Amino acid sequence: MAKYTLIASRDPFDSKDVANYYDLAGDLQKDGNEVTLFLVQNGVFAARKSTASKLVADLADRGVAVLADSFSLRERGITTERLSETVKSAELDIVVDHMAEGRKVIWH
Repeated sequence: MAKYTLIASRDPFDSKDVANYYDLAGDLQKDGNEVTLFLVQNGVFAARKSTASKLVADLADRGVAVLADSFSLRERGITTERLSETVKSAELDIVVDHMAEGRKVIWH
């Protein structure tokens, strides 16, 4: 079993290929890997309670850990009260920790 951290920086309302990237996360999880989806920059818009949050909620239900960069959230005025229940706020340092532990990291 491999460990993956997928970093999503694109706005799901602006970029149609975001859903394909989320599918990759789900497929990796389904194949028995440990997967974290880390939302950064405009990717954090999917962390809000909205139609796009269903996509990340589905991933979380399948066992993918979904995190949102706390700085990106603050920069866009997204408070923790506005986050989907399936998304947790996290510091960017977690990506460095994941790299140090040998996870495969993919940035989109």
